[in-house]
Amino acid sequence: MRAKSPALRFNTSVNSVGVRVTRLSGTEDLPLPFYKTDGAAGMDIFAANTEPITIPVGGRAVIPTGLCIAVPDGYEAQVRPRSGLARDFGLDVANSPGTIDADYRGEVQIILSNGGHEPFVVERGDRIAQMIVAPVFRVEWEIVPFLDETTRGDGGFGHTGRRQ
Repeated sequence: MRAKSPALRFNTSVNSVGVRVTRLSGTEDLPLPFYKTDGAAGMDIFAANTEPITIPVGGRAVIPTGLCIAVPDGYEAQVRPRSGLARDFGLDVANSPGTIDADYRGEVQIILSNGGHEPFVVERGDRIAQMIVAPVFRVEWEIVPFLDETTRGDGGFGHTGRRQ
């Protein structure tokens, strides 16, 4: 059964994939991740901490979600920052995007880092990150004597400048 916000109708024009989920005991009061708007790519994820967690300036903390998920083979779940938290408080997902592999079955936990100017307090039920489930392609390396020429070539970091 797909969990969705009661305020939204499922958009049948968008691809979907089923993901199995279990909740850890004591987290049944929290919503499952859901799309806040009909056009959203990421689902909001909620903090499941029992006590407030303070992240000091320059520090980081692991925030529990109370969820264990079974991402289907051929997919990954990516955990990304919420733009409003980044803009307003300097909060970021430390290993962004964090990857949840198809064979991981432990609790989804979010590593938040505080690049802001004040300590940040995470309360139970806060929307702390967003999750995207996306297909994964496996690479098959092909050793070749040389690579095709491109306009960019081997130009690296910042080689095109800052302005037009």
